[in-house]
Amino acid sequence: MKDLVRTALAGEVATITLDSPANRNALSSGLLIELHAALAGALSDAGVRVLVLTGAGPAFCSGADLKESRTSPAVAPELFPRVLQLIWDSPKPIVCRVNGSARAGGIGLIAACDIAVAAQSATFAFSEVRIGATPAIIAVTCLRRMEPRAAAEYFLTGEAFGAQRAAEIGLLTRAVPEAELDQQTGRYAGLLLRGAPGALEATKTVLREAGTLPVADGLARMAKLSAGRFASAEAQEGMAAFAEKRDPSWAVRP
Repeated sequence: MKDLVRTALAGEVATITLDSPANRNALSSGLLIELHAALAGALSDAGVRVLVLTGAGPAFCSGADLKESRTSPAVAPELFPRVLQLIWDSPKPIVCRVNGSARAGGIGLIAACDIAVAAQSATFAFSEVRIGATPAIIAVTCLRRMEPRAAAEYFLTGEAFGAQRAAEIGLLTRAVPEAELDQQTGRYAGLLLRGAPGALEATKTVLREAGTLPVADGLARMAKLSAGRFASAEAQEGMAAFAEKRDPSWAVRP
């Protein structure tokens, strides 16, 4: 039986591809199980420092597998949150290469990633209300990225919108011509490889927590985290490399 998700390694970058183009990479229980396993495998691999998530074929991800949902409606809602949590909590940065259209749950995957680059031809829609459902699970990641008014507009209407609009409302990092998608994805992966692994993990913590804490608690928490990083072996190496005008030991030239 053909795998629904495949992983390819190139140096310290693992590219995880949703590979079920026949149903536009729909989030079936089989695909979700394989995606969770692929993500967990890449995250546990010490040789992998950056992950890229993308899709095969003309679409990135069409959302829930509606055919499966009609017969087993509870399966995907049990599996999907685990996948989103794994992406969101990943200590390693994850770049989403949005190769084509995304709908519903597919947009939740995009929002969970740290950086998202899409082809300008890609389209997006929260189509749940049009089939009598609601974008509940993906709201947890999407509402942390999107402007509130835009979220209300598109969650409630189900209207499709383009990649440039998705970038304007915070869902994407950048929309680029399709011919530049691989180059821009590689550029971000290269930039991330120049950061120290422990520093990137700590910075993801900053991004998740700093804006959610009361000011006094936030300052105390971030001061402790900052002091710990400055005292770390990585920071000592990084500062020494800066003074000596050389690359730090972890840096990979793009």
